[in-house]
Amino acid sequence: MQKVPVLLFLAWVCFLFYAGISLFTSGFLLTRLELTNHSSCQEPPGPGSLPWGSQGKPGACWMASRFSRVVLVLIDALRFDFAQPQLSHVPGEPPVSLPFLGKLGSLQRILEIQPHHARLYRSQVDPPTTTMQRLKALTTGSLPTFIDAGSNFASHAIVEDNLIKQLTSAGRRVVFMGDDTWKNLFPGAFSQAFFFSSFNVRDLHTVDNGILEHLYPTMDSGEWDVLIAHFLGVDHCGHKHGPHHPEMAKKLSQMDQVIQGVVERLENDTLLVVAGDHGMTMTGDHGGDSELEVSAALFLYSPTALFSSTPPQEPEVIPQISLVPTLALLLGLPIPFANIGEVMAELFSEGEDSQPHSSSLAQASALYLNAQQVSRFLCTYSDATQDLQVKELHQLQNLFSKASADYQWLLQSPQRAEATLKTVISELQQFLRGARAICIASWARFSLADLDYVVPQIYRHMQEEFRGRLEKTKSQGPLTVAAYQLGSIYSASVVMALTLLAFPLLLLHAERISLVFLLLFLQSFLLLHLLAAGIPITSPGPFTVPWQAVSAWALLATQTFYSTGHQPVFPAIHWHAAFVGFPEGHGSSTWLPALLVGANTFASHLLFAVGCPLLLLWPFLCESQGPRKRRQQPPGNEAEARVRPEEEEPLMEMRLRDAPHHFNAALLQLGLKYLFVLGIQILACAVAASILRRHLMVWKVFAPKFIFEAVGFIVSSVGLLLGIALVMRVDGAVSSWFRQLVLAQQR
Repeated sequence: MQKVPVLLFLAWVCFLFYAGISLFTSGFLLTRLELTNHSSCQEPPGPGSLPWGSQGKPGACWMASRFSRVVLVLIDALRFDFAQPQLSHVPGEPPVSLPFLGKLGSLQRILEIQPHHARLYRSQVDPPTTTMQRLKALTTGSLPTFIDAGSNFASHAIVEDNLIKQLTSAGRRVVFMGDDTWKNLFPGAFSQAFFFSSFNVRDLHTVDNGILEHLYPTMDSGEWDVLIAHFLGVDHCGHKHGPHHPEMAKKLSQMDQVIQGVVERLENDTLLVVAGDHGMTMTGDHGGDSELEVSAALFLYSPTALFSSTPPQEPEVIPQISLVPTLALLLGLPIPFANIGEVMAELFSEGEDSQPHSSSLAQASALYLNAQQVSRFLCTYSDATQDLQVKELHQLQNLFSKASADYQWLLQSPQRAEATLKTVISELQQFLRGARAICIASWARFSLADLDYVVPQIYRHMQEEFRGRLEKTKSQGPLTVAAYQLGSIYSASVVMALTLLAFPLLLLHAERISLVFLLLFLQSFLLLHLLAAGIPITSPGPFTVPWQAVSAWALLATQTFYSTGHQPVFPAIHWHAAFVGFPEGHGSSTWLPALLVGANTFASHLLFAVGCPLLLLWPFLCESQGPRKRRQQPPGNEAEARVRPEEEEPLMEMRLRDAPHHFNAALLQLGLKYLFVLGIQILACAVAASILRRHLMVWKVFAPKFIFEAVGFIVSSVGLLLGIALVMRVDGAVSSWFRQLVLAQQR
């Protein structure tokens, strides 16, 4: 076998595995259709007139605006317990001493002095807890997909309807300062912007100091309607030092001073929002769905009274996306089209001096607008795709119809009974929470749309090819038999790769499984096993690497991955590797740091794959020396040994020259064996992810594990091709030298 055909065949098999991985990924990872529809003031969210209190007021769109301005202070990775008020020390128990506790004292003072003006919430974040996905959720009110985590460092402009677009469409002046991720998400959307590079997590102060240079002068100028300041120091401090470090105390104290300075400059028509986009683990990382990662702080304050009641004993837990519809209605804007969040109803109570009935009616009106918008989105989305469960969607629409009828009756009824008002509020909240639940559940479903078409077509094509090659072998010689074997191997590899990772999808829907798929799956693995077991090689011996050695080599690569401190979860990625050799950062480049992090993470996969051909060469390099070989020879062969003394010399790796035409075939066999073992590993991950797709930890454990295995397989396959190509290159050079040596001896 020639070198180039061997490499091309291995590359083709790798490509087919990639196709199988892509097929499974498209069905498994959380995906959804992003609609480009936009809400507008001219188009109400539902039929009928706008709710009570929306007509005839200045700034009214769907609902009259309550605030003219908003200051959003976004503190990256502001975990809830960083802002939680500290309880008094319990006698008899040692005091808790953690650097981050009690550093945001201004929040506690405001809550105590002005209880009707402020509120602290525990913001419940949806995983993945990476910055780009959280910004997407904080502006669209929807759920970013799991696969979006990969674009955290290569963000693209948001095409869905969002708060920033609604603000600019309404002519509001939006000023931004801080994390440059916003520049890619909302290009050209800000009337004034001060962007600072966000990638260098070792730099705790550049971004924050840059914001402080512009924050107070901008507020004093008054040339803004919405001011967004995205601080990064707390997040970077967590990545560099962890939360339990004195530097975290310094950073939080600095943020406390920032909040105090902003509060002093607020006017009565301005709302202050202090929020964290996500939390962080005990080691300062984030990306998963642990309790510390999904618990962020949310603090609201206004110089005018916001709430009719005092804060509860324990802060209320609200979904993070609830902030989007709340801010939209408070500012007199339409709620973004794809929002599935629920308005924070108590913010529409019209202050501490308002009448209870009037406050409840205002809350019901806000919830009704929100429910109309969500119902419109669900209908539009279900018409565009079949992702949503039909039965649950029908039940939700029935619930909304009943709540809508009760609300309309409430507006027309002169009595406006308090009990009916509470019932309407409860029904609307139940609908909104059910809508969010059905979206979360439906967007995690497996998709078989492509699988139902692709696999049968491939199988039909392979059957025809098998029959054609079989007919040819009946009338032609041994060369055609070999060609038929190669064609069968090729066909089996195509079917195997495309069904390898698609098979778990079939397990999910028993009604779609036919016997042909099961036989196809087993046939593919059997034929690949036969190929790797030695079909191209006519004689066994040192050219054949046993399965045990190949399996141990592949498992050793996995063991090295864990033994070097890596884990197949996003929070455990060694981000500091991006700065090895570049302590000052990389400027605006993202390719080099991504390459460094990838090399650190998948170094074991790459090194063991490149070194896989050593399994074929090592026995020759470790052969016994000549005298030992002579002692092992039978006594009767001594005379023959004296006749041929040249055979006493240790040939070692030069024995490869005994059968050079078998060497490339042996490399092909070894490569296929290695790919087979790696394929078994990723298949196991795919099956586990399929079976446990509804497990509570699927997005924390099983989905990241599958992604790491898939990327590891790609890295390993590329490394294997490089290793085999290198060995072939060396073998070609040795063969050329050997031929020259033989010619020289013949002369």
